[in-house]
Amino acid sequence: MKRHPNILKRDKTALLVIDIQERILPVIFEHERVVENTLKLINGFKVLNLPVYFTEQYPKGLGHTESKIKIALEDSVAFNKMMFSCIGASGLFERLKKNEVGQIVVCGIESHVCVMQTALDLLANDFKVHIAADAVSSRRKFDYKTALNRMQNNGAEITLTESVLFELLDVCGTDEFKAVSKLVK
Repeated sequence: MKRHPNILKRDKTALLVIDIQERILPVIFEHERVVENTLKLINGFKVLNLPVYFTEQYPKGLGHTESKIKIALEDSVAFNKMMFSCIGASGLFERLKKNEVGQIVVCGIESHVCVMQTALDLLANDFKVHIAADAVSSRRKFDYKTALNRMQNNGAEITLTESVLFELLDVCGTDEFKAVSKLVK
């Protein structure tokens, strides 16, 4: 029996955390939700031994990645960028291609600028894009909702943190399942 082609597959999936930076985060709509669910995604990807990449937009002005997220990312190094889209993060798209990543789970801020432009560019470069709607946001709720609609209308899958993690698990009853289940409770 076939599985739907948009269901996430472990051997082709990576997480991309976009610009969750300390100086802009306080003004983001429901920023606590974004941080909480981003941490669940990062920690779930670590349990599943899947790659996680992250970007910082103009860190001199916006600061560095939020401290809890940076700690969860451990020794990972940020892809810095000045361009809104992550296509401007030198080497990131090339690394994704080199590592044969075909599906990207995206979280971060702001939904209607950096997240959306990145999603559209990923789609244009033949990646399947899954937006964790509970782990993205913008300063205004209207902008957040409009961005989700536009990304979906252009081919991105709009999903949720828990859905992402259970798609990647595929089955229950394993040690990984138990570890991920604790994360999403």
